[in-house]
Amino acid sequence: MLWLSKPCLWGLVSLFIVAEGTTAEELVPSPRLPATSPWNLSELSQPPKMSWVDEAGPVRSLMYTGEPYNGQPTEVFAYYATPETLTGEAMPDRKFPAVVLVHGGGGTAFREWAELWAKRGYAAIAMDLAGHRPIEGKNAHAKENRTRLPDGAPDQGDDEKFGSIDKAPTEQWPYHAVADVIRAHSLIRSFNEVDGDHIAVTGISWGGYLTCIVAGVDTRFEAAVPVYGCGFLYENSAWLDRLNRMTPEQRARWIELWDPSRYLPAVTMPILFVNGTNDFAYPLDSYMRSYQAVPGVKQLRVTVNLPHGHPPGWAPVEISLFIDHYLRAGVPLPKLMEPELQGDIITAAWDSPTKLIKGELHFTTGTEPINKRTWETVAADLGDSMLTVKAPPGHTTAWFLTITDERQATISSPIVIHAIKPAAE
Repeated sequence: MLWLSKPCLWGLVSLFIVAEGTTAEELVPSPRLPATSPWNLSELSQPPKMSWVDEAGPVRSLMYTGEPYNGQPTEVFAYYATPETLTGEAMPDRKFPAVVLVHGGGGTAFREWAELWAKRGYAAIAMDLAGHRPIEGKNAHAKENRTRLPDGAPDQGDDEKFGSIDKAPTEQWPYHAVADVIRAHSLIRSFNEVDGDHIAVTGISWGGYLTCIVAGVDTRFEAAVPVYGCGFLYENSAWLDRLNRMTPEQRARWIELWDPSRYLPAVTMPILFVNGTNDFAYPLDSYMRSYQAVPGVKQLRVTVNLPHGHPPGWAPVEISLFIDHYLRAGVPLPKLMEPELQGDIITAAWDSPTKLIKGELHFTTGTEPINKRTWETVAADLGDSMLTVKAPPGHTTAWFLTITDERQATISSPIVIHAIKPAAE
């Protein structure tokens, strides 16, 4: 069956078709998904209507149908790439694992991100979640190099994220952003060249925030990697003051509907959390609360002073290694067990299929807000299967361990955060 849409901004009449391929898999909700979850998972399980904008380039582009907004239909722009599109060589007998790429605040669909994953052997879809499309041939990292779609979903400004809390959930940005990620998943898994049983999701900053929600809502994913973004934003985050300016009723409603803390307990797939010690938006206390909220398989990669941004957020080698492990039976990341403090010695058991090249203790004695503290690093003894290091000074306020293997992949222990004692009067 064919559908005809209204003329799009770039002067083409988009011909929408239902994506052909594998039968849609009904999305079975996690038993821990909160009853207040506003998404219709049965509808979102179905591949959306779509049309190709560019069906010939190495990185292709398309439009797919989003959720209605203000009573009107919406379209979502996305880039799509596979090893086949990059090389131009037909691979009819091969099905690719896939990854759904979720941009952050101020971002859009990034062509280079989809291309990066296609070079790794994946089918990749990177969609815009703010009602825009990039202007071809220009740097998509600059906000001025985007075009507003005439039938786009909500933008990603403060008003759409927080100021619309009194509106129906379906009229708010988090609802649309999560739904459009799930629709992108339903779309890519319907393509003939995609292995629908092996798909991961990763997102950066607000995209990491969305990944935390999506991982709890869409149980079809095989792995998830939120970068920077987390839950418990109402306890500590760059938006704490914004949430505190709401009425108590508005704040409670935003937390119940949109804070990832409500969805992380429903995560059923393996998840890797990636962040830096000094992230301005998602501080370590809220980050550790988010990590601890996940009941199943999880790992942590925290880096001292990791820069915040899209390229720094998709650069860590641990992201692809983690996804490779669960989607392509790749070599897993090292594992670092819970550290134990006995006297003035910290120990932690480790297990790694690859050679470890270093172990380290990272600590801070600062008393400033946790994302403004200075960190120190000291070497630890790896031993045969047990990391050992002298404990940091008694006035340490936070610390954690890391191990790094020969692939330069680093895994962290949970961060130990001590309450700061008030100064004596």
